[in-house]
Amino acid sequence: MPVQSADQYLEVHPNWQEELSVLRKMLISTELKEEIKWGAPVYTLKGKNVVGLAAFKNHCAIWFFNGVSLQKNTSLLENAQEGKTKALRQIKFRKGDEVNPDVLLKYVAEAIANQKLGNTAKPKINAQLILPPELKSAFEEDEELKSAFAKLPEGKQREYTHYITEAKRENTKQNRLEKILPLIKKGFGLNDHYRKV
Repeated sequence: MPVQSADQYLEVHPNWQEELSVLRKMLISTELKEEIKWGAPVYTLKGKNVVGLAAFKNHCAIWFFNGVSLQKNTSLLENAQEGKTKALRQIKFRKGDEVNPDVLLKYVAEAIANQKLGNTAKPKINAQLILPPELKSAFEEDEELKSAFAKLPEGKQREYTHYITEAKRENTKQNRLEKILPLIKKGFGLNDHYRKV
């Protein structure tokens, strides 16, 4: 059953309940609105994601959706996946780490101020979309597929090309190709099922 509330999220992560409770209490004391997105608490300002909470096996974290834009408060921030994560930054907590709301609130306040000013990271996109050979071959064999792909927004096209090119093994690339062909024909993006409708 999907998580419907922050209380429920804390219940399903008993190992991190204490740390997440402190973080949540701090966040709801701000002007941010608490919502559930992607099965976890996300704190928004006028519909824009600012901060999120997450629990994992070995740590829990507070996420800053535009953490790369923080200038004053940066010492605790980490990039979750160097080379992949562009704007998102996190502060991790492991068992025994102090969760100090007084320190963290400075990060949150700067993130809120940045959101109000529109100081958000703009994704850097390569000018030219390079199709992987597997997708090119599929287009040569199926004109309907090629046409459907051309109708997709550029961001969705990039999701598909990246999905194929990031696979290391040839059979993984082929499996991924078979998975995405019906989605492309229906006009769906690769990650549409994650997006809130």
